[in-house]
Formats: sequence, structure tokens, C-alpha cells
Amino acid sequence: MRVWHYDGLSALRREPELVADGDAFVLVERDRVEGPYRFADLVAGDAVDGAAIYGLKGSTGWRIGFPGGIPADLASRLPAPTRYGRLIDRIGLWPAAALCATLATIAVALFLMTPALVARAVPQSVERKLGDMMARDFGDRNCAGPNGPQALAALVARIDPGDRDVRVSVVNLPIVNAVTLPGGRIVLFDGLVKAAASPDEVAGVIAHELGHVRHRDVLESLLRQLGLSVLLGGLDGHVGGYTNALLASAYSRDAEARADGFAIDALAQAHISPLPTARFFKRLSAGEDSGGVGRLTAYLSTHPISQDRAARFIAAAKLHHNDRPVLDADQWGALRDICTSDPKARAPGFRF
Repeated sequence: MRVWHYDGLSALRREPELVADGDAFVLVERDRVEGPYRFADLVAGDAVDGAAIYGLKGSTGWRIGFPGGIPADLASRLPAPTRYGRLIDRIGLWPAAALCATLATIAVALFLMTPALVARAVPQSVERKLGDMMARDFGDRNCAGPNGPQALAALVARIDPGDRDVRVSVVNLPIVNAVTLPGGRIVLFDGLVKAAASPDEVAGVIAHELGHVRHRDVLESLLRQLGLSVLLGGLDGHVGGYTNALLASAYSRDAEARADGFAIDALAQAHISPLPTARFFKRLSAGEDSGGVGRLTAYLSTHPISQDRAARFIAAAKLHHNDRPVLDADQWGALRDICTSDPKARAPGFRF
């Protein structure tokens, strides 16, 4: 039977005869013979102008066409055309669509779970190294005014006694915020210390940040935003962007709720009233100026505060007994002046 044919090597269209011999065939044109080719190696293509077209496995551009369609005596030997693909043709379009939707849902769920799983698999030594490198981004803004570090250490020891892995510092930046870095490093901005009306308010903020440390929320947040580049790229010193990412990121509601729960328990064990923390959160959420700092309440963008969260701390106060201030007046004064009384602390500003 007569077919048209492209050999894939030239643009010349030929019209040889197809001569079948069992499961194979040859193409004959005058004294030229091509083949043999196996019918099983043909690949059905889309019909054009009524011609059935087939390609050949492994031969790009090779084509034969049957003008008028597939001959009846060859139909059983030629591979059947496919509409969507082998799997879809076998099980049907709608079952295949349902299968794809199920697989996509599983893939999305695994993607959302991956940061938490990876964060918990990262060795503590690696996380501490990353946190130390990120802490150096603050440079010489770290404050150490007279008796200020001692007051801060006493406050932390009261909330979380016996934990040597947690390190808390104050940096000279006039922003009402705090950031927890990987490896248990908590950085308070001087603007937050100045905005606090009492050391108990600062204690509540630190207790909340300690909750993020315990649950390794920090590394999970970085992984969720920046992927494994946090680990693969961060360890070579390019960590400035990661620090800024933490300053701009917000934890999930579940992470915030867990950190609040940790803070409430820690304050209860330390006999520190949770009411000042609730007042601090409510004051920030209302946008009130405290301590002459102004409304630089960046804490709201990274730690969303709601009336329900403040109410949770208020409700916890009903179970407290024998609460006492976390610092005395002299210690609180030293902590508030930890930056202003430190001549070595770099002047406040917003550039890193």
C-alpha cells in the first residue's frame, strides 16, 4: 500500500510502498528499500486531513502517513492512538484527575510539614552556630551599661533558672521589638525596654520568646521562608538577609499560642504576675506611647497581639499566689539605662 514518508534526515517527502511481513514492514521505492521496522515500534500521532500518522521510537522526525486512514488489514498490527497518556487512558480521565488531586493535596501537606520536621532534625550545634553568626549582624550595638547585664541575667534566671543555653541581650535600636535567633539567642531592642512600664512586662516578653526557643519555632520560620538555603548558605557567613527575614516574619497562630502557654507556665513557676504582660500587650495593640518611644510598635508586626491573647494572661492571674516583682528598683533602673549609660554602645539607628 502506498504511504507518504519523511526519514527525519531531510525535508524530502517520499511516497514509498509499505510492504508488511508479519510483525514488521519495509518501505520500498523503486530500487530503494528501508527497514525492516517493527509495527510495535511505531507511535501513533494525531490525524491530519484524514491521514493516520505514525512516528518511530528513537527516530526524531521520522514519519509515515496513511492517506485515507488506517487500512483494515493493518489495524490489528498498528498501535492504538492515545488521547491523554498511557496511565490516563487505562484508568479514565476523571479517575486520573481525582488521583492527581489527591497526590497534589498530599504534596502540599508534606511541603507545609517539611520545615517543622527539618527544624527538629537540625543538630543543636548547627543551630547555635547559625544564631551566633546572625547575632554578629548587630555588631557593636550590644549594650552593657553599668549593672545592666547583671540585672538582665537576674531577670532571665528568675524566669528560666538553670538553662545555660539561652542568651539574652539588649541592642541599641529604638524599636519596640524583640527577636529570637536560632540557638537560643534572644535580642531585645532598647525601644522595647524603654516602652515597658515595669520589669515584669519585660519578663513576660522574654518568657514568650523562650517559648519559641523551646519549640524551635525560629528555625522553622526561617526554613518556611527561605528554604534549606538558611542552612546551606547561612553557614558560610551570608546571614544578614536571614536576620532581616526574622525581623520581618510573623509566627503562626499555633506557634504564638504555644509560646504564650510556655510564658504563662514560666511566670507562674517564677511567681511573677502575668497581669503586667497583659497590660503591655494591650497597650501596644492600642498604639499608646509609653516611655517617650513613640509608636514604633514593630512588635505588633512580628508578634500579632489580640484581645484574646491578653485575656489569656489575665485569666491565668487568678491562679497566682505570692507573686513578687522580678527586679528591685535599682536593678530595673540599671536595665532601663543599659544602653544610654554605655558609652561603647553604637548610636541607635536603623542600618545594619
